[in-house]
Amino acid sequence: MVQFIQAQNIGLAYLEERFSLQLAEDEAFFTEWFENLPEITDLEKPDLDKIKLHFLRLVKYPPLSEETVKLVVLSPLLNLAGFYDEPFYMRGEQSIQISAEDEGEIIRGRIDILVIQDQFWLLVIESKRSSFSLLEAIPQALVYMLANPNQDKPTFGLVTNGSNFIFLKLTKENQPKYAMSDEFTLLKRESELYQVLSVLKKLSQSLS
Repeated sequence: MVQFIQAQNIGLAYLEERFSLQLAEDEAFFTEWFENLPEITDLEKPDLDKIKLHFLRLVKYPPLSEETVKLVVLSPLLNLAGFYDEPFYMRGEQSIQISAEDEGEIIRGRIDILVIQDQFWLLVIESKRSSFSLLEAIPQALVYMLANPNQDKPTFGLVTNGSNFIFLKLTKENQPKYAMSDEFTLLKRESELYQVLSVLKKLSQSLS
């Protein structure tokens, strides 16, 4: 009998065992999050400062839901990065399921935001409520990235709880491998939201 498992209940150990997922140790595997990043313009800076201001005002009135994080933080960031423009299009709450060969288990879940270009999955975004640890969101995002039907191109991911951000990269050729960026936060005095937008712009420009 086939057993169904929810993606939010999956851990890294399960993915390593069932899908042979491996952490890439080579820094050159994932340079997109730190190398040759585009500059943030003077026109973009006030918008980023406003995102931070709005988020910090809203966290005074908990709980801050996933939907609010998407509305207040993710949506304006993706707009600034160009992911609402051609050649990209988005799907929200996209259902997926994935199984390892001969394991009798199927993982089900729903991607919060999926950015697509010419039928290729480019960016998988998993948002969580503001009190949620990103360490718990990473395996869930990797499940969705593994479900990408395209084997030839890397898939990028972003997990966020509104205040903190981690980028992911996954390749599936031969053996699935992934890597993570450093964690960015808007809670520092010098907000790292500028760097988050720079990475998103880099991905948008390189994938378009």
